[in-house]
Amino acid sequence: MHTSAEQLHHGKLNPAPTRGPEKRLFVDLDVCASGECRDCTVRCSYFFHPSNNGIVSIAELASYVLVCRHCEQPQCVGACPVEALEQQTEKERLLVRHTMRCVGCRSCSYACPYGTIYPENVPLAAHVCDFCLDRRYQTGEPFCISSCPHGALALRSAEGELPEGTFLVGDNLIVRSTHWNREKA
Repeated sequence: MHTSAEQLHHGKLNPAPTRGPEKRLFVDLDVCASGECRDCTVRCSYFFHPSNNGIVSIAELASYVLVCRHCEQPQCVGACPVEALEQQTEKERLLVRHTMRCVGCRSCSYACPYGTIYPENVPLAAHVCDFCLDRRYQTGEPFCISSCPHGALALRSAEGELPEGTFLVGDNLIVRSTHWNREKA
């Protein structure tokens, strides 16, 4: 059974996404991690996501791809009492959390010496955002965007040069995160 955040997001995370004019979901992790919103209050257009853990799972995935330092010997993995966190050696040490194993204890978050696993992004129940792929070009915008009180979500094009600290994550996501820059470390 596929249960990691990467696997839940449509089977594959394209490691080399291409730029283009199509709209993608934009998430500003700097706003999400600023402390302004302790719990995500964003609502979802999808009927079966009333608590909208879909956005939380996207923030988790983006954090593992961009913010996580991909340690050689990750303390977060060793701290998990149920072996729900795994580091994939073949994918640049990307972390994945197996949601069917995770008990929501957040030991991984507390064990991370860099604070890059945000405890609010480790939900017990996981729902997967479908990026509103079938609703992006309809009138109005996805409900998550209009219901975010801090403006952390939007639909944006990946055409041209992306602003500093903004990255493509797979084919459907643009993420802004300036907390840590691997190249400048």
